[in-house]
Amino acid sequence: MTQRELDHAIATQTGESLCEIRRLGFSIADPFDHDFDPEPDNLPPQVIDWDDVEVDRAMDPLKRSLGRRLAA
Repeated sequence: MTQRELDHAIATQTGESLCEIRRLGFSIADPFDHDFDPEPDNLPPQVIDWDDVEVDRAMDPLKRSLGRRLAA
C-alpha cells in the first residue's frame, strides 16, 4: 500500500479531508516491530513515587543535623 492509498483510505473512513490526513501524517506500522514509536521521546516517565518523596523528606532533617555535627 502506498502512502497515497493509505491517505485516501483513512480520509474515506474518517470523513476528513486529504489535506487534514496528510497534515496528521499517518503511516503503516510494522506489526513485528514491538518498539515502534513514530514520535519517540527520550524523556524519563513523568511520574512521582510518593514513597520515595516521603523517605527523602524524612531523611532531610537527619542529613542537616549530621552535617552540622560534622562541620563543628
